[in-house]
Amino acid sequence: MKKITLGSSVPPFELSDQNGNLFSLDSVLGKKNLVIYFYPKDDSPGCTKEACSFRDQFEVFADADAMIIGISGQSAESHLKFAQKYRLNYTLLSDTGNKLRKLFGVPAGFFGLIPGRVTYVINKQGKVAFMFNSQIQAEKHVDEALRILQEIK
Repeated sequence: MKKITLGSSVPPFELSDQNGNLFSLDSVLGKKNLVIYFYPKDDSPGCTKEACSFRDQFEVFADADAMIIGISGQSAESHLKFAQKYRLNYTLLSDTGNKLRKLFGVPAGFFGLIPGRVTYVINKQGKVAFMFNSQIQAEKHVDEALRILQEIK
């Protein structure tokens, strides 16, 4: 399986959300633009900045007819605590074992020690319209995703 690149179709997947419910990509694919961001770890400084930045721009994403989905390897329980602590208003998915991260081809950062931070913008046709990979510019993921969503409206 080759990694996801610009123009790729996103493979269908199902993962548990922060409430323990099964989320299926098929339930939203083609209905909304999607911003899928992979992040290293709940409640770490960079990930918290990124998550809160997505939270603070939630209405702008909604106006662009986009759904935000955050994905990392922690459990649904960890995601729920993270979401409650920072009042996150979007879906967090638990990718235990990092199977989806591997399927997308998200690279590890810092000599393979830390899971990568990559954001994908998926258009309503289910194709990758944009990818942004930056381990340290956590908040720039939000700005870049919004910029692309304005272009594909």
